[in-house]
Amino acid sequence: MSASITENKNHLILTGDRPTGPLHLGHFVGSLRNRVKYQHQYEQYIMLADAQALTDNMDNPAKVHDNVIEVALDYLAVGIDPAKSTIFIQSQIPELTELSFYYLNLVTVARLERNPTIKQEIVLRNFERDIPAGFLTYPVSQAADITAFKASLVPVGDDQIPMIEQTNEIVRRFNRLANKDILVECQALVPEIGRLPGIDGKAKMSKSLGNAINLGSSPAEIKAAVKNVYTDPLHLKVSDPGHLEGNVAFIYLDAFDEDKVALQEMKDHYVRGGLGDSVVKVRLEKVLQELLQPIRERREEFAKDRGQILQMLKEGTQKARAIAAQTTDEVKAAIGLKYF
Repeated sequence: MSASITENKNHLILTGDRPTGPLHLGHFVGSLRNRVKYQHQYEQYIMLADAQALTDNMDNPAKVHDNVIEVALDYLAVGIDPAKSTIFIQSQIPELTELSFYYLNLVTVARLERNPTIKQEIVLRNFERDIPAGFLTYPVSQAADITAFKASLVPVGDDQIPMIEQTNEIVRRFNRLANKDILVECQALVPEIGRLPGIDGKAKMSKSLGNAINLGSSPAEIKAAVKNVYTDPLHLKVSDPGHLEGNVAFIYLDAFDEDKVALQEMKDHYVRGGLGDSVVKVRLEKVLQELLQPIRERREEFAKDRGQILQMLKEGTQKARAIAAQTTDEVKAAIGLKYF
């Protein structure tokens, strides 16, 4: 985060998640713990992107619906305060869909297909040419979400920067069309620690890949996951020198172990040889158990009153909709769609 951003208290942040399953340590590192910090510095809106989640889950909408409250519970459990952060449900704000409809006229299919993020996701999902139209236009929907709140900061991983660039293209084109600055350009806010690899050493921790440690994991689940954490395949004997690069156990310790001095000593010992992977994993399990225990306990407490969670989401959505409606009115007026 640049100094200029830190000093400016007037920024509005829009962030969120697709509710397709429980949140995990990757979400915690990449976004959740930053949101807890940001809510004290900026005005923050957090979106449960259930409508966007349907772009590749329309064959199983229950997967999305059932996880809305589950993800909200994860938010509260990590310390996101609904009094400081407005949490809302995307599908309950029809103005977002309306803005998407208008913005679709400002982009071409060719431009959408060139978006590096979309190209990568199409490959990962094996869509080939059978791409759901809703998925292809995902960048336009995201632009509608961002611009509806006139967000100036959008926390994203570096792989999502092309989405921010396309949002700003839409903003500039619309403002030229309107002949005045109605929409606001935004800036990507990339976390210091981006993607967290899965326990199997894959590129990222993912719900769909089954290589995640969920925030609500039980002590036994954490223990089992740590046992399977990928380390150094060349470290066959305790006496062998170990390697840190690509070693998931140490990547996790870098992310979560607060005793950096002791951790550095362990790294040095591992690299010169004489330290077994089992010792490293004992330390890692202790760190993760201590991190996740209070989160799990808070989650269990909040889950006792799901009606209250739904009421919190309703209030946040009502607040968010009022803002989105105001922006939509401005957009419609600028293109001559206000008649009464």
